[in-house]
Amino acid sequence: MRNHSPGDGSQTGAYYGPESGTRWFGLWDGFFAVSYLVTAVLLFLSGGSQVNHSIPIAALTLTVPWYAAVGRTLMIEDTYGPRNLVFAAGLVTLFCLTTAFNLVGAFALFAVIPMLIMSLPMASAVVLATAANLCPVLVVAFTGEDLGLSVLGVLPISLLSIALSVLLGMWIKRVVRQSKGRGQLIEELQQSRERVARLSHEAGISAERERLAREIHDTLAQGLTSIISLVQAAESEVREAPDQAVNHLSLAGRVAKESLAEARGFVAALTPPALRGGSLSQAVRRQAEGLIAETGLEVRCSVMGEEKSLPMAVSVVLLRTVQEAIANVRKHAKQARTVDVIVVFDEGGVQLLVRDDGEGFTPDGTQEGYGLRGMQARVEEIDGVATVTSGPGRGTTVEVSVPMTAPAEEALRG
Repeated sequence: MRNHSPGDGSQTGAYYGPESGTRWFGLWDGFFAVSYLVTAVLLFLSGGSQVNHSIPIAALTLTVPWYAAVGRTLMIEDTYGPRNLVFAAGLVTLFCLTTAFNLVGAFALFAVIPMLIMSLPMASAVVLATAANLCPVLVVAFTGEDLGLSVLGVLPISLLSIALSVLLGMWIKRVVRQSKGRGQLIEELQQSRERVARLSHEAGISAERERLAREIHDTLAQGLTSIISLVQAAESEVREAPDQAVNHLSLAGRVAKESLAEARGFVAALTPPALRGGSLSQAVRRQAEGLIAETGLEVRCSVMGEEKSLPMAVSVVLLRTVQEAIANVRKHAKQARTVDVIVVFDEGGVQLLVRDDGEGFTPDGTQEGYGLRGMQARVEEIDGVATVTSGPGRGTTVEVSVPMTAPAEEALRG
């Protein structure tokens, strides 16, 4: 009997795998060996001529290589085909030859019947098992007078043996079916576990890539964009307004240093430099001052309410939101003159608003790039809500609301 299981080395797979099935079959090998030895000894000790000893023992001994070379593989593989019938027919023939010369050889039925049942379909096994059980009856019918036995004396025993053989066959087949079903369930469970592990791994990789993309976009990409803009402005002013060009280059150097600090903090998974040693409102004011220095726009930054100590995850998300909104103002808010940056602290949480009076856009999804989608994803991770409102000629407004009722930092880390 073979348990069909992947045998992948796990505890369950190893138990029901081919290796454990072979180990279990070793018990049957031991039973077969004991049955052979007991029958051979009884044949050797029985009375009669030399022929009644040698021929039955020889026929019985031939069942050993016949089983080892042909039958054992068929039973382990649990497959049915012409070879199974050949093996079963040869086994019954050797048994009948053993019993024909010495009725003591009928003890070999203890090994023959299970082998027939394990190597053949149930119907064929019952037919050949019946023939093997009737063989001693036929021997008694022809030689009963010499042995002092009658057919009516051994027939009930043979019929009882046939009934027991059928019951044994049904029990063995049931055990085989249960073992197969258990093995298939374990294999399906193992495959499901591997599939879940693979999907979890892929989801983790995708989430980490998304996080890295947002970090790079909100830090390095924006810093490089500012540096490029400042350098281009300095190039256009180097002849006509060298002092202004120097200011722009100095500012570009400062942005480069801040970007480098952001990169180092990002690699080391540390707090953003803008939040080290300062509050969220201070970091937001520095972002507004940077926008004034780079663009010359009128930027009004205000903080309403009593500032609270926020979880670092919330502060980071709000700072990144301000950076993304200011970057969008710098790149897309054409004809803008003023920008309002407002942070509101109240009992329910914290709100952030960044509004410009540029030309705006139609928020149909086609102009919302990765930055806005990443910003909204960040806010959702801390159970907040981010909305972008805009329209042609009405500017753009970014609003973020974060409640303080949930452990936002733990949610973001998870």
